[in-house]
Amino acid sequence: MRDLKNYKVAAPAPVTLKGRFVTLEPYDREIHLQALWDGLGGAEGINPLLKYFPNDDFPDVNAFGDWLENARVNSNFVTLISRDNATGKVVGMASYMRPDPKNGVIEVGSVAHGASMKRSPLSTEVHYLMAKHVFEGLDYRRYEWKCHNENEPSKTTARRYGFTFEGVFRQHIISKGANRDTAWFSMIDTEWPLLKAAFEAWLSPDNFEADGTQKRRLEDIRGALAGEAAAKGAGA
Repeated sequence: MRDLKNYKVAAPAPVTLKGRFVTLEPYDREIHLQALWDGLGGAEGINPLLKYFPNDDFPDVNAFGDWLENARVNSNFVTLISRDNATGKVVGMASYMRPDPKNGVIEVGSVAHGASMKRSPLSTEVHYLMAKHVFEGLDYRRYEWKCHNENEPSKTTARRYGFTFEGVFRQHIISKGANRDTAWFSMIDTEWPLLKAAFEAWLSPDNFEADGTQKRRLEDIRGALAGEAAAKGAGA
């Protein structure tokens, strides 16, 4: 455990994070709004995609833009846009939320992956880059993922990335006129070295077939690394 007597970190600021598959850019309404709206499915697709977000449905792109602006100004969201390096297209978004610099805690939320990110390395690299920035760029101690407890895909994704399930906050909030129980996940700084190694092994070109399919699952790589670390510890 680190000495926390003089621990001090800053709130997150807009940042560009570049990976092999995807680049994260600070959201700018003039540059990104229409491309993000389209990348998330446009008028027909965006509201079903954001089913578990607490906001009302968006009638048009400007309402979506107003919501993003309100989140930035009033809730301190730092929203990052995902741009596919291969095509240059905007394909998704995620935000750093609820920063608590005093305690070194921050959350990732408002995560939305467009159709072109599904079952691709892009989404995994997005969350590798964001977690790496939290622990190495910002020196935070705790990184949280929360979601509607009925959102099974989000819970599965959190576990895949290495977040640990911590429980359910019952009757946490009222969302869209109904109760929401919130599932709570986290990763912490002492876990990051192993999680980082697993992400990087999974994202390595060696882990993909010629057709782009993965050779080893992220969970399996992480489990193998954990086993190796435990064996070394037992032999020490």
